[in-house]
Amino acid sequence: MSELGNNIKNLSVKYDSARYNFFKWRFESPALNKVALAFAFACFTGILAQLRFYLPYTPVPVTGQVFAVLLSGVILGKWYGGMSQGLYGGLGAAGIPWFSEGKAGMEVLSGVTGGYIIGFIFASLIIGWFTDRYLRSRSFAGLFSLMVLGIAIIYLFGVIQLSLVLGVNFQKAIELGALPFLAVDIYKGLIVSAIAAAIIPKKPFGDEVE
Repeated sequence: MSELGNNIKNLSVKYDSARYNFFKWRFESPALNKVALAFAFACFTGILAQLRFYLPYTPVPVTGQVFAVLLSGVILGKWYGGMSQGLYGGLGAAGIPWFSEGKAGMEVLSGVTGGYIIGFIFASLIIGWFTDRYLRSRSFAGLFSLMVLGIAIIYLFGVIQLSLVLGVNFQKAIELGALPFLAVDIYKGLIVSAIAAAIIPKKPFGDEVE
C-alpha cells in the first residue's frame, strides 16, 4: 500500500511539473511560437464551426465554436487568445472558408452571425487576461465564472448585430440569438472549466498576483 501511495504521489508530482512547464514555456516562448499557437487555435475554431445544426426559429446555428473560443483564452492567455480569434475572423473575411457551412468573406462578418465572431475576440482576450493575471481565477469556480462572462460577451456582440441586421428590437434579438443556445453554451463552459482546472498550474509561471 505504501509503494502504491508513493507511485501515485510521484505521478502527481510529474503531472504538476508537466503542466507548470508547459505554461511557463508558453509564457516565455518567442512571439513566433505564440503566433503559431494562435493560428492553430484559429484552425481549431474553424473546424468546430463546421459542427452545426439549425433550430427552426432562429437564423443563428448551434456550432462548436464557443468551445474553442473559451479554451483559447485559458490555453493561450490574454493577447494570443484574442489573436487566435482575430485570425479566425480576419482570415475568414479574407477568403479562408472556415466560417460555419464553409463560408468566407466580409458578408459573413456583416451578416446575422458576424457579431458573434467579433465577440469571440473579446471573450478570449478577457478570459486569457484573468487566467494569466490572477491565481484565484484558476479554481474551477473561478474558471466557470470566466466562462459565463465570456459567453455573455459573445452574446452581447452577437445580439446587437443580429438586432441591427434583422431590424428587430433588442428583446426579440435576445430571443433569437441568445436564449436558444444558453444551456448548450453553459455546458460547453463547464467542460472547458474542468479541462482548464486540470491543466492550468495553481502556482505562478509568470507575473501573476494572488
